[in-house]
Amino acid sequence: MNPALSQIGQQMSQLTGVRAIMKDIIETLRLNRGQDLINLSAGNPLILPEVEQLWRECTQELLASPEFGQVVCRYGTSQGYEPLIAAVVDDFNRRYGLNLSEQNVLVTPGSQAIYFFAANAFGGAAANGQAKKVVLPLSPEYTGYGGVSLMPHTVVAYRPRLEIFETEHAFKYRPDFQQLQIDDTTGCVIFSRPCNPTGNVLTDVEVRQIADLAVPYGVPVLIDAAYGPPYPSLNFTELVPVFGGNIVHCLSLSKAGLPGERVGIAIGDRDILSVLEAFQTNACIHASRYGQAIAALAIANGALADVSLNVIRPFYQRKFAVLEETLRTALPQDLPWFLHRGEGAIFAWLWLRNLPMTDWELYQHLKQAGVIVVPGSSFFPGLSEEWHHKQECLRISLTASDEEIALGMERLAATISQIYQDASTYSAGQQWQISEAGMRP
Repeated sequence: MNPALSQIGQQMSQLTGVRAIMKDIIETLRLNRGQDLINLSAGNPLILPEVEQLWRECTQELLASPEFGQVVCRYGTSQGYEPLIAAVVDDFNRRYGLNLSEQNVLVTPGSQAIYFFAANAFGGAAANGQAKKVVLPLSPEYTGYGGVSLMPHTVVAYRPRLEIFETEHAFKYRPDFQQLQIDDTTGCVIFSRPCNPTGNVLTDVEVRQIADLAVPYGVPVLIDAAYGPPYPSLNFTELVPVFGGNIVHCLSLSKAGLPGERVGIAIGDRDILSVLEAFQTNACIHASRYGQAIAALAIANGALADVSLNVIRPFYQRKFAVLEETLRTALPQDLPWFLHRGEGAIFAWLWLRNLPMTDWELYQHLKQAGVIVVPGSSFFPGLSEEWHHKQECLRISLTASDEEIALGMERLAATISQIYQDASTYSAGQQWQISEAGMRP
């Protein structure tokens, strides 16, 4: 059967970003089952024994509670499970000196749902016919933002500034405030902190500057803190959440061990949250109450924040250190490679300046070498302008053993070194410099 699709149906039936290449990755893994193939493409967090045990204990406590039947056998309010909302309010008020009430919290089926609701409640065609944009202040960004809008061409991203540390083979993305436009055509602003895929963390000053640009136009600013503190605390640099005004702080418990339960938490102004709550009511009524109930227990007793800080964070921070150390040992110093500052999340982001082929071609070469990563061009939703940099990057997952990460980086380094060596644009000992015309030597 080939049903006729509506305009929205055509838009939403298209795969975007990483999802567009997952079929190839899955097929590669299937055909090479039993072979020595290291998969560093996954965004699925590893199951850590201490984290799994936490959720087992919370489940046992819920099962023994008279509340169990009310949780799983009854519908709840669209705003969320009341004990979870109360636990979040108490924890955040105590931890960050806030004055939140229950009206400042909304629970959704994963944080992706928050951005979908916001993108379509505030972005797209306005009542007056004006087209409202969903603005990503800098790109690369989370690939999932590319599919949040029901209307085509709504998501717009801006090219960042690159802060490059040549001798360290490191770099960092920064918002380009000379280019960033937030005005009466903007419906909402979304960005991740820490960022998937790069590990970038915007500073407090940068966050405030973005929010301040949006204030005159009444534009909500949604900060995707799926990797932020206090759970899962996957920030490797100092990071204090920013609240207030037009900012909606968005949490996810996926990287805190509950990806299967889809629990997202939005904290912000009630007028903004009430719109998202109504959208949620129409879409799915409410999030899973089982996931909310065990999360309420883990937040209220402090166990979730503790395991995040003392187990989840050091586990992935150590893996980034293994990856970085291996690359520094295995990649030649005269090669133009740059690793993004590892400031958080569960990925590393590698930039290969003047790469003699596209990132997709490199992806194929790396598969032949026995390692799977994700081509970086999958992570530029909304950035339509031509930029060679988009085809020069790779996302590398930290969701593997230390030994697999080290061996994978050795294979990657050998492949990249050979590619540059074979390219006519590269010769041993040549000094690579940044030029304004496409960053050429």
